Amino acid sequence: MTSKTQLVLRKKPNKQGRCPLAVRITKNRKSNYLYIGHYIEIRHWDDKKRAVRKSHPDADMLNSLLIAKVSEANRTLIGLQSERNDISSVQIKRQITATLDYTTFWDVAQEYLKELKSDGKLTRYYSDKVRVNHVVNFHNSKELTFLEIDEVFLRRFRLYLKSKRNLSERSVVNNFVVIRTLYNRAIGLGIIDQKSYPFGKGKISIRFPETEKIGLTIEEIQRMESIDDLSPMELHSRNIWLFCFYLAGIRVGDVLRIKWSDIYDGKIHYRMNKNSKLLSLKLPQKLNPILNYYEKDRQHLSGLIFPELKKTDLKNIQNVYTKTRTATKKFNNYLKKIADKSKIDKKITMHIARHSFGNIAGDKIPIQLLQKLYRHSSIITTMQYQSNFITKETDDALDNVVGF
Repeated sequence: MTSKTQLVLRKKPNKQGRCPLAVRITKNRKSNYLYIGHYIEIRHWDDKKRAVRKSHPDADMLNSLLIAKVSEANRTLIGLQSERNDISSVQIKRQITATLDYTTFWDVAQEYLKELKSDGKLTRYYSDKVRVNHVVNFHNSKELTFLEIDEVFLRRFRLYLKSKRNLSERSVVNNFVVIRTLYNRAIGLGIIDQKSYPFGKGKISIRFPETEKIGLTIEEIQRMESIDDLSPMELHSRNIWLFCFYLAGIRVGDVLRIKWSDIYDGKIHYRMNKNSKLLSLKLPQKLNPILNYYEKDRQHLSGLIFPELKKTDLKNIQNVYTKTRTATKKFNNYLKKIADKSKIDKKITMHIARHSFGNIAGDKIPIQLLQKLYRHSSIITTMQYQSNFITKETDDALDNVVGF
C-alpha cells in the first residue's frame, strides 16, 4: 500500500483548551503524527478543507505554514518510497522528522535517553527518565512543544513538583537541569530559536541548594573497624564499605568489578565505570586483611574479588546495573545494623564512605591531590565537594571571637 500525509487537528486539547495541528502519516492503516508546534481551538479548524478557518486571527500565516510543512513532508516521503516500499509509518516519521523543524519535547527526550542507555549511563538514564515523565504528566500529553516551555510553564511546573510530587528543592533543580539540557539540544537541532530560551539572567535561573554531606569521624570508623560481633553478611558489608573508604571513596559499582588481576606492584588498577578513566592507587595496608578474607574463594587470577557479580556477564550493562543496585540496597540494610552495634548515631550507607574520606581529609591534603584521589575531571568539582567538610578556619574564627 502507498503512504500518504494529511493535515489534521488532533482532538486532544491542552490545559488552555486548544488542540495541536499535525501532519498525519498513514501506512498500512497505521498512523503516526508529526506536530507543527501550534495549537488552536477546535472551532477554528475546517476539517473538510484541512485548514484553519478565517475566524482565527492568524489564519493566513498558519495555513501558509501548514502548506509548507506538508509539502516538505511529502517531498521526503516521495524520496523514501522511491528507495524502498517496505518502510513503516514509524520509520517514515523518523526520516521526515530529521528534515523538519517541528519535534516535540518527548521526541528529543527519547533520543537523549536512548543515548544514555547505549553509553551505559544507566543510573542517569533511569533518573532522567523519571524527570522526563514528570514533564509529560504535568502537561498531560506527549505533544508538548519547546515553544510552550516558557517561563510561565516552568514556574507552574516548579509549583507542581513541590505541591503535587512533594519533591525537595534539590530534586526540583535536577528536573529543571534535564529540561535545560533538552532545550539546548532542541536549539542545536534547529527545532526552536535561541530567542525563545527560557533560562538565564532575568528569566528562569537554576541554582543548586546547599546540601549537608555527613561523613564519619576517625573515632566512629575505628569503632566500626574493631567491632567483632558481626554476622557473615554484616562482616561482608563492612568489608565492602571499608574497601571503598580506604580507596578514597571509590564507588561500590567499581569495587564489585575489581579483579585479582587488577592488583600488582603494590597497587590496585581499575577503570571507573562512571567515565571510563583508568586509575591506579597504592594498596593501603589496611586492605590486606580484607583481601585475605576472600582469598579462599579465589578461583583464578582474572576472577572478581567480591561475589556479587561473579556469575554476571560484565558486558551486559543492564544486568550489571540491576545486580549492583540490588547489592547496594542489601549492603545499606546491613550497615544499619553495624551502626547500631558500633554505637554510631549517623545513618551509614555505601555513599557515606566517600563523604567520610572527605570529612577526615578536611584541609589536610592539597586540593590537587584530592582531585586525583576523587577522580574528578575538574578541580572546581573537588573544591565544591570538599567545601562541605573544611570547617576548621570558620570554627577557629568563631572561637577567636567568643572564646573569652
